[in-house]
Amino acid sequence: MTEQGCFPSGTRFLVIAAALVIIIWGINQAQSALVSSLVAGFLAVLGVPLVQWLEKKHVPAAAAVLIVLAGMIAILLVVGVLVGTSLSGFSAALPSYQQRMQEEASGLTVLLAGQGIHVTDKVLLEYLNPAAVMKLAVDLLGGLGSALANIVLILLTVMFILLEASSFPVKLRAVLGDPRQAFPEFTKFVNDIQHYMLVKTGLSLAAGVLIWAWLTILGVDSPVLWGFLAFMLLYIPHVGSIIAGIPAVSLTLVQFGIGRAALVGAGYVVVNFTLGNLVEPKLMGYKFNLSTLVVFLSLIFWGRTLGLIGAVLCVPFTMALKFACENHKSTRWIAVLLGPEIPAGGVTPV
Repeated sequence: MTEQGCFPSGTRFLVIAAALVIIIWGINQAQSALVSSLVAGFLAVLGVPLVQWLEKKHVPAAAAVLIVLAGMIAILLVVGVLVGTSLSGFSAALPSYQQRMQEEASGLTVLLAGQGIHVTDKVLLEYLNPAAVMKLAVDLLGGLGSALANIVLILLTVMFILLEASSFPVKLRAVLGDPRQAFPEFTKFVNDIQHYMLVKTGLSLAAGVLIWAWLTILGVDSPVLWGFLAFMLLYIPHVGSIIAGIPAVSLTLVQFGIGRAALVGAGYVVVNFTLGNLVEPKLMGYKFNLSTLVVFLSLIFWGRTLGLIGAVLCVPFTMALKFACENHKSTRWIAVLLGPEIPAGGVTPV
């Protein structure tokens, strides 16, 4: 293959770049529809192992799907009631938190004035306003609620995905014309995605429960809300655990002062360090061969494009892109760039 064939011409590059811009713009414009589909896919990935386990126990496929779907509905109802109640109570109390913060700002203004530093209450509230951070958390959960507004459609989509999951390999073999065709790379990729989502869900659930228990012990308002927020945001790599802790620490600062706020912050640090640095590497059992920089950039990109759901699923999206590039000779170099290091055998020439 000539060098000219290896690298696209300037015109071809511009066409590809323009096509990518149009695709990204279309994804952003269709965000509401795509988010519902992604939520359905996320729930389906979590449900497939349960359906397969029930089928191994000689439960008919349709009955297994209905059992798993009923379990999902029950969990969503319980979580929705608990989080909705906590969110309503917090929203109602938010004005009182803002009032308390204004009082604290006035006291801090007097203290600073005694030290010769003259600032106004307005300046302090503009730059040091925990209530604004807590309101941001409420808006974040409100955005998730809007994504789940089409819950009936989402659950129906999950049901059909689960019903079709077992027959998909058979259909793929029929399309390829080989009934004994095996897909080892694709099977490994699907298993990796499934394993990642299951482990991440289990760890996020454990973190949410531990945060809820710790905040309940310390007497912080709305512990269910902050536990659920921790559960959701711990899916987000690198920064999710930090973002999850800010509203709860800010609320504790307004409620009880800096001492108990430090205890809340310490609880978040211990939970996130234990689960993220000690437990998660052992449960994952392998690395996903993604560059740390690539994961962070994908978090920004998918978060901006698809909102909270895009940030939550940025790692599976990037893994899918890397898998697609690895299995095509002309794009294998992209997979190398997405990985953490150069493979031992070097880069295969294209």
